[in-house]
Amino acid sequence: MRDTLTPMSPRRTLSLLAALALMMAACGSPAPSASPSGAVCGTAPDSAAAATWGDGSKGIAPTLTPVLVSNAITCGKARILFLYLDSANGDVSAPDRKATVAFYNLGRDPNKAVVTADGTFVWTIKDERGMYIVDVDLPEAGVWGADFTWKATNAEGVEQGESVRMTFSVLDAPTAVAVGQKAPASKTPTATDVGGDLSKISTDATPDPAFYQTSVADALAAHKPFMLIFATPKFCTSAQCGPTLDLFKPIAAAHPDVTFINVEPYKLQDVGGQLQPILDPNKQNSLIATDVSNQWGLLNEPWIFAVDRDGIVRGSYELTITDAELNEILPVITMGG
Repeated sequence: MRDTLTPMSPRRTLSLLAALALMMAACGSPAPSASPSGAVCGTAPDSAAAATWGDGSKGIAPTLTPVLVSNAITCGKARILFLYLDSANGDVSAPDRKATVAFYNLGRDPNKAVVTADGTFVWTIKDERGMYIVDVDLPEAGVWGADFTWKATNAEGVEQGESVRMTFSVLDAPTAVAVGQKAPASKTPTATDVGGDLSKISTDATPDPAFYQTSVADALAAHKPFMLIFATPKFCTSAQCGPTLDLFKPIAAAHPDVTFINVEPYKLQDVGGQLQPILDPNKQNSLIATDVSNQWGLLNEPWIFAVDRDGIVRGSYELTITDAELNEILPVITMGG
């Protein structure tokens, strides 16, 4: 069973996606965490099934290992990211490798799937690296099981596939600011704060000036719908920040009615005219989350929030966002309120 994570407090670092890809297949114990909104659902009773349910391989090592990328899965409507690793820990997720996941509430019935969903493949870096997204409703917190099944046709035209099980924890309350909650009025840095020198607040080599014109607090005060993108192209632990941030540049140009805001998630300082991270000597010189990252309850980066005119979070997207998700959420946040 994979470990669950708790929100960052000051001086706590964001998680490493690459490390998580190896860690998440391992077992751990549930560690539910608090949220500003409190509990959002009940918790299933403990079950002895969790100890053996994931042992579906009968001692045979799988050809490919499914890995949960999502850092904290909460009961209710959940957007879950996963990928497949080969024996060399290479990402072999691909559009022609179909993936389906069946979810079991082990505290209720380890033999009956609560919901089964096909994974939607998405390139996180075009033609280089990808993963799958499933949107499911998990009605209770507790220990759950996931049965991952992939199918693909090899070069000889033969269909191959296998199923692999794992257990994981579902939290009773969200860690990050959740959909439906009020957005924190964060004083995010703007170009005005640094005399127009974006190199003092962004590690993007080609920053879009529009992303640094308005702070979150000002957008909320002006009732502007906005997309908030926590991403650090230079110090990204997931290697996904730059591609995700670049994804939004043409989108922002095509949607002038929406404010786009980029925020560096780590504490940085100007060293010789370049931004460098402030490291935590007490945590193996690791990166330190900013106060804004902690206000939003981040566990990793990049992370995207969609906020409407009334300051309500309408969308929360870990790591990346798909075209379909963008087409769905942009009209929602721009509607009058």
